Amino acid sequence: MKIAVAQLNPTVGDIRGNLSILMNEINRIPAGAADLIVTPELFLCGYPPRDLLNFPWFIDKLQDALSELIQFSTTRPDLGILVGTVRKSKNGAGKGLYNSAFLIENGTILFTQDKQLLPTYDVFDEYRYFNPGSRSKVYEFRGVKLGISICEDAWNDYDFEKTHEYDINPIEQLAKAGAEIMINLSASPYHRDKEINRYKRFAFHASKWSVPFYFVAQIGANDELIFDGQSLVIDKEGELVANLAPFDQEVRIINSKQEGFGKLESLHSIESIRLALVLGVKDYMRKSGFKTAVLGLSGGIDSAVTACIAVDALGAENVRGITMPSMYSSEGSVSDSLVLAEHLGIQCDSIPIKNIYDEFVRSLEVPFAGLDAGVTEENLQARIRGTLLMSYSNKFGSILLTTGNKSELAVGYCTLYGDMNGGLAVISDLPKTTVYELAKWYNRDREIIPSDIITKPPSAELRPDQKDQDSLPDYDVLDDILEMYLERRCSFSEIVANGHDPDIVKWVVRTVDLNEYKRKQAAPGLRVTSKAFGSGRRMPIAGKWTMS
Repeated sequence: MKIAVAQLNPTVGDIRGNLSILMNEINRIPAGAADLIVTPELFLCGYPPRDLLNFPWFIDKLQDALSELIQFSTTRPDLGILVGTVRKSKNGAGKGLYNSAFLIENGTILFTQDKQLLPTYDVFDEYRYFNPGSRSKVYEFRGVKLGISICEDAWNDYDFEKTHEYDINPIEQLAKAGAEIMINLSASPYHRDKEINRYKRFAFHASKWSVPFYFVAQIGANDELIFDGQSLVIDKEGELVANLAPFDQEVRIINSKQEGFGKLESLHSIESIRLALVLGVKDYMRKSGFKTAVLGLSGGIDSAVTACIAVDALGAENVRGITMPSMYSSEGSVSDSLVLAEHLGIQCDSIPIKNIYDEFVRSLEVPFAGLDAGVTEENLQARIRGTLLMSYSNKFGSILLTTGNKSELAVGYCTLYGDMNGGLAVISDLPKTTVYELAKWYNRDREIIPSDIITKPPSAELRPDQKDQDSLPDYDVLDDILEMYLERRCSFSEIVANGHDPDIVKWVVRTVDLNEYKRKQAAPGLRVTSKAFGSGRRMPIAGKWTMS
């Protein structure tokens, strides 16, 4: 069987647009070149549709689109269509909806498979919207028994890993029912090195049950989630047949009898992160209607890396930098920002803030009389800068890109209504150590980011001779503790046993917890680790607890 793996980029809610993408790709396939085209999970509405699924009118529009696709299929009787969308339950019981795959041929729905396993961990919340499907069944299509599953249905094999979320295994059900080809429609969000886990998992399924496995993935970015594509076809021996493009739309026709030819060609991890962030910015802008971006250039590594990503995503002509020196800014911070802008080819405006700051301080002299200057005055500088940047955003219709990293956001080393202002937090899921790694990648062939930006000690420059490490542990230490606490969910004793000072661990963990209120007000950030701040981490703000 010749199957067209349609690794496509839907826009959430754009039912008409998504349908048009699919129809156009079908029209591009020559007559007789393929038996079946397969889309990602929930393709017609885009993933994740979230509370759009609560509106009856939205479900009706999805039904209309499916009907149109069924009628359209009569123009291509040579080609079956396996599409991911929503199915209404007949009696409206439970949530009233299923996450489903429809197999269509020549004006007829031949078969429907509902998703059985509905994830509720991390960024997933599918039990909020869907009923779980009943037992998976095979369907014979053009003489071949297809085993159709949807995303999570293929992530619960008891032999592959020790822990599992569910007490059923849909892939086992399909294999024992005689499936001759496994097809998994997926919208699997990206995080660093996830593609390796997917490959191992699906190769395990294929070799365990001696059946070819097609993993059809979504690409693109929808809000904080980035989808890397990298769809896979694996032969019955568990050997790789095809690996579709990373972070790019592609439709490829692959014969199910084709044999594997090699190992997975993974991108270098830091290049994968860069491509993910570039796609995240590009799609967030395109799908939200923005064409240009503005960001503050501080002369620091975070804003430098953010600017590089923005230029990769949008083009230099669509990115503007603003440098806003104060009385505490070093001469190098300003000159480094201007050199960076020159290397990137972007416009960079300079607006000194000392006079604005002095006026604010004078306005507060009476209520603040007798009180020492401190963090309030430091934050005032950040808030002046945030106001100026938002003024650019308003005046020119540009999105403001926030430049804070995950390490800072975790411990609240950032200013509400100041440097946290913005419409998209580009590197908010990058630990500081990874920011340095990405900066060095950008400079691998030639100097784009001035070397002084990379080598000088990081500083907010809000008071004389300020350094980040005056307030924070060394970033190597901080990032390791954060990774253990946030991503691996280690206990206090486990983190200490890994070689960390107990007092530093206590401070980091408590500071992370105390700053939940700040992160609740942060711009949406692009997810590139297995546990990002945002919808995948839902901690209370008001409360009292301790892990130590």
